[in-house]
Amino acid sequence: MMSSPRSGGRPRRSLLYIPGNNPGMIQNCAIYGADGVLLDLEDAIALAEKDAARALVRHALEALDFGGVERVVRINARDTPFFAADLAEIIPARPDAIRLPKVDSAEDVLEADRLISRIEAERGLPPGGIGIQAMLETARAIVNAASIAAASPRLVGLTLGGQDLAADLGIKATAGGLELLYAKSAVVIAAKAFGLEAFDTVYTAIDDLAGLAEQAALALSLGFSGKAAIHPSQVPVIHAAFAPTEKELRKALAVVKAAREAEERRSGVVAVDGKMVDAPVVAQAERTLELARLAGMEVPSA
Repeated sequence: MMSSPRSGGRPRRSLLYIPGNNPGMIQNCAIYGADGVLLDLEDAIALAEKDAARALVRHALEALDFGGVERVVRINARDTPFFAADLAEIIPARPDAIRLPKVDSAEDVLEADRLISRIEAERGLPPGGIGIQAMLETARAIVNAASIAAASPRLVGLTLGGQDLAADLGIKATAGGLELLYAKSAVVIAAKAFGLEAFDTVYTAIDDLAGLAEQAALALSLGFSGKAAIHPSQVPVIHAAFAPTEKELRKALAVVKAAREAEERRSGVVAVDGKMVDAPVVAQAERTLELARLAGMEVPSA
């Protein structure tokens, strides 16, 4: 039976893109402070360098110690001549997940799943152990968000490709990003409906950290699990945006404490300050505590 990599594990607030042809950056992945790295074989790599980048990323996955950093490889899209070759070389090196770009329909995810499953079987790897993050980058993808999210138990997350989506829509991407508000909400809702994480698109103005902070705060308010980064300097800004306030921390502690006391009493009723609290609120409170710990906040036992 295929195991499911869906959800679970620590929150992924930040996923840092690392060009797959840059050995200097790759060997420093563990020190950038990101929760995960996206070793990129797609947009960051020129056509003539695809094969070399693929080999470098495979070697890095096999030889380097990434510490606790999640290792995700963005391969080339299904409609390119590099798709199958990327999977054939990268999957045996056992990344934590594959980021699949240009996903327009469930079939794109299913084809990746089929190839990964075949490689796992051929190499004797645990079935279903490698996740897929699907990138939604077109209007068609947004329309199909729900069916994409339901496509495979191998899916761990959906992510918005904001730049390509803006181009597909024929609009100009702005610093405020409100032109993509509907698409962002559609990705979040589809992801949460099927137990997946939702990752916001990159903020391309590297020197505008104030603008990044605003966008990361918006991402959090919309329900995104985390946000992609294109430069190490963006990582602490994203983490700061996802850190709870002291007030939020106190509330989360109260909710989790009440839930545990109710469990000890074998009671299905959880109440805080005279108000009923249901399971999703408890789960959100537990996530808040984990975010606080990741932010270095002091979290007493609930």
